[in-house]
Amino acid sequence: MKDYWQETTESKINKKKIIISIVISILVIGIIVIASLYITNKNVREWIDTNIFRKQVTQNNVSIIELDEGQTSNIYAFNKYIGILNKNKLNIYGNTGNKEAEMDIQITNPIFNASNRFLAIAESKGQKVYLIEDKQVLWENTIEGNISQVHVNENGYVAVIISDTSYKSIIEIFDPKGNELFKRFLSTTMAVDVSISNDNKYLAIAEVNPSGTVIQSNIRIISIEKAKTDPANSEEKNYTSEANRLITNVNYQNKNKLVCMYTDGITMIENDEETTLFDNKNKKITLESIELNNNVATVEEKSSGIFSADSVINIVNIENKSTKEYTVNSVIKEFYTKGDIIALNLGTEIEFINTGGWLVKRYIANQEITNITVGNNIAGIIYRDKVEIVNL
Repeated sequence: MKDYWQETTESKINKKKIIISIVISILVIGIIVIASLYITNKNVREWIDTNIFRKQVTQNNVSIIELDEGQTSNIYAFNKYIGILNKNKLNIYGNTGNKEAEMDIQITNPIFNASNRFLAIAESKGQKVYLIEDKQVLWENTIEGNISQVHVNENGYVAVIISDTSYKSIIEIFDPKGNELFKRFLSTTMAVDVSISNDNKYLAIAEVNPSGTVIQSNIRIISIEKAKTDPANSEEKNYTSEANRLITNVNYQNKNKLVCMYTDGITMIENDEETTLFDNKNKKITLESIELNNNVATVEEKSSGIFSADSVINIVNIENKSTKEYTVNSVIKEFYTKGDIIALNLGTEIEFINTGGWLVKRYIANQEITNITVGNNIAGIIYRDKVEIVNL
């Protein structure tokens, strides 16, 4: 009797294990099938993104910030906030549209630049510059000359490009406390862009010499530590580009890799060598950006019919040189990049994708979208009387 009870119990346990194993196997197979369809089938992916992941939001179904009609407001997203500068007041709003801080900023025509939790604001063709960390002003300074550009790195080091002096350009560097570290004077070339490395050791200057019969671009690397005591002898490297090649932007990304954007392609300087990341030749490149984490992005327009075209977003990883593609069946009007986010303005829709080539959020409007601003975790859709907030 005891043996019979034991056999019956073991039989029930074995059946239960078998049933559990079958159920788990079915679930695993189901997950694999759904994942495969999500990756390979665009229609399935659209349905899952919309109905399960809820990646689609519509106008009037998001938090908003009301704007005063008839007044000009300068709006910029940074970190997890949206800042609105109007009448020398900078108001900081969170992702629900509530005002979280207000500060006095004596600037009317601002230039913005943000990295990590820092926001630099300067007066275009003026003298004032501010550094903000989250919701407070860290410092303000007055510059000699007219400011043409401002840059801040992820640790709060600030570079200001100054024009309209006896020099072609002057670059002034400040530490996170607002102390001037040094100035770099350019007598024969113009600075078109600057970038400070994430370890605060190097300053890269993109320069153009427009005075000759051909355009000459070069990239100058300055040691910040050496420049503090001897600016004239602080140059580490100077990379001269081919004649008639115009540089437009430089940006230090991970591990001090310096990404350089030209009108005909994108390159990277690493270990004293410049290599090509993307070549624009024989391609209809309409937009490109190097303002991303560990990636660069371009938009290539490809004909899909007699009167239609697709836009292919090429996302190149600077570490392994792999390329991700994301295609939309229309022409992209504008795109905006920040951190790991790429925002594609399609007219009445905006698709926010990440550097992995996946949709993060889709915003659908009832009217033409003319202006947006993108931070690391937040975006603002700017209208005449309001800003609509999209959380990313």
